[in-house]
Amino acid sequence: MKVLLANPRGFCAGVNMAIECLDEAIRRVGAGIYVYHEIVHNKYVVDRFTKQGVNFVNSLDEVPLGGILLFSAHGVSPEIRRIARERKLQTVDATCPLVTKVHLEAIRYANQGFNILLIGHEGHDEVIGTMGEAPESITLVETPEDVGRLPFTGTEKLAYLTQTTLSVDEATTVINAIRSRYPQIESPKKEDICYATTNRQDAVKALVALADVLIVLGSQNSSNSRRLMEIGASRGIRSYLIDGASELQRAWFAEAETVVVTAGASAPEVVVEECIQYLKLNFSAEVSEETLREEHVHFATPRELLTLKPITESSQG
Repeated sequence: MKVLLANPRGFCAGVNMAIECLDEAIRRVGAGIYVYHEIVHNKYVVDRFTKQGVNFVNSLDEVPLGGILLFSAHGVSPEIRRIARERKLQTVDATCPLVTKVHLEAIRYANQGFNILLIGHEGHDEVIGTMGEAPESITLVETPEDVGRLPFTGTEKLAYLTQTTLSVDEATTVINAIRSRYPQIESPKKEDICYATTNRQDAVKALVALADVLIVLGSQNSSNSRRLMEIGASRGIRSYLIDGASELQRAWFAEAETVVVTAGASAPEVVVEECIQYLKLNFSAEVSEETLREEHVHFATPRELLTLKPITESSQG
């Protein structure tokens, strides 16, 4: 068996920043830190932090008054920030700067009187946060069929934004439908789908043409990881999205000569290494790292980390 190990793969700059942020918060104040939703959408990462005493919550009511709260890489709405202030929480914003860019675009368009079409997946943390910036001005669009049901006319002020982790092909299909119906629509000068999402998709597109099986390391709730799996499936390749080597099944590789292995932007390299070891042990796999693009992006951790103070009973009131 030959294994083509896709590069770039795994952690993007935004995920690296968020994880470094939480690691540093733990170093400074120890256990008892809260994170609103998962810091990134990856089971391995979340389990690691849970074992270190981090609490992942879906409601700020679960955070003690005056407690320490991190906002995840996916961003939050202004309403969540307001509640955090009311509860006098020490907050650290680990939102990916590329997600923040979309939030700022939503605010700008809304302030200019535009109706905004947000291309994304309903219920995703990033979409919820972005829509919260201007809920009366934003309409979620998931498919080309949704475009046909929109109530707007060809003369209204319209703009579109996109979730950062979409499939490029999927987004293009929806954008084309929008532009066809609303030629007047505006969009940001620079696209919203992040560089890492695009790079990982391009690598998979280039490599699956040579493969019998595609293995994507990533969690089921990771949008960018699912998009990678869908690229292989759409090309008739046996494609699997897994959290780690323990989920691999020998039957998946029956008569497989070439396997492509990649990882979503929130999956750590350790799970990739474990998968490679499985394939070497069970199939005498020969591994070839295939680098299609270099990445050198880095985001600094937020300054709020410098002012974090350990929580005491008195500080919680």
